[in-house]
Amino acid sequence: MTKSTAPEQTQAPAGSAEPEVLIERTGHLGRIILNRPRAINALTAAMVSAIRGALDEWEHDDGVATVLLSGAGERGLCAGGDIVAIYRDAGNGGAASARFWAEEYELNARISSYPKPYVAIMDGIVLGGGVGVSAHGRHRIVTERTKVGMPETGIGFVPDVGGTYLLSRAPGELGTHAALTAGTMTGADAILLGLADVYVDSSRLEELAAALAEKPAGDVLRNFAGEAPEAPLAAARHWIDECYGHDDVESILDALLRSGNRDANSAAAAVQAKSPTALKVTLQSLRRARALPDLVSVLAQEYRVSLHALAAPDFAEGVRAQVIDKDRNPRWQPASLQEVRRSDVDAYFEPVRGQTDIFTPEVIGTDFVTKSQEPK
Repeated sequence: MTKSTAPEQTQAPAGSAEPEVLIERTGHLGRIILNRPRAINALTAAMVSAIRGALDEWEHDDGVATVLLSGAGERGLCAGGDIVAIYRDAGNGGAASARFWAEEYELNARISSYPKPYVAIMDGIVLGGGVGVSAHGRHRIVTERTKVGMPETGIGFVPDVGGTYLLSRAPGELGTHAALTAGTMTGADAILLGLADVYVDSSRLEELAAALAEKPAGDVLRNFAGEAPEAPLAAARHWIDECYGHDDVESILDALLRSGNRDANSAAAAVQAKSPTALKVTLQSLRRARALPDLVSVLAQEYRVSLHALAAPDFAEGVRAQVIDKDRNPRWQPASLQEVRRSDVDAYFEPVRGQTDIFTPEVIGTDFVTKSQEPK
């Protein structure tokens, strides 16, 4: 068994003793280890570039049969993008964030179509961008420690990295519930929603990685897969599907509040705490994503939405309240759902002046209309 590290892809950033991504070869396995454990492996532009470089190199390397993604440390795979860096960049015009998202979303698409088995270990915390580098893979592993979610509405943002593609295709309205509440889910929930497909006890992960170096991924995963516990969200399907089956946030909230179910009432409180604008744009993003044909077209839509959200006041305010000052008291603008105009929401899906769309610009037309967006 041989083990090697590609030094050109593991260089540490200036002032840091450790590389942000470890790229290793063990037997027939190419390993990508996100290596910012203090930040729960939050993604940077350099990390996205290193992952993409490894995938490009291994695609045509006959010695690599399987690619494995994991995270360093005990806390989780990845807590998402480095939102503090994005927050600071927003104050300087957002050019760096635009480049980062273009490269990140292209990586998400690359992972979804990678010709070799791409295995992601979604152990511990997996949020936002962490979902993007894992849930689009061919094999997605969760454990009893998994906590997965798309928390964007809580910081005045909208689910991206293909999150609206995945959540819009979840059973019933489970994806709408997950997106609007910005809550975290268990590994069993992730399997129910279609974000993962294999349940493995965390005590067996290193043994699994060693087996992947010697045997085909499909055989290994069949041998290691355990029976997932019952998904908590499974018992909530009846009220989730009923309450979230509307195409406007006000009606969803009204249904949650009127429900006789205590969990539905708690969900209403969670939704009410989020950015009104982000909620409305997120719901429209999900409804539009359902009608789009593939991940690439949804990522192109998300890119426009993300750039608009970056320039809007709620993102900066959400990051300030949750991460910078940590007062947990964001002052959203507008402050209520009723104040968010339909035209304001629709504007998030328009081309951004001076910015080129990613992928093929024609996949998202300015006149794209779904039934849920027709005037009521």
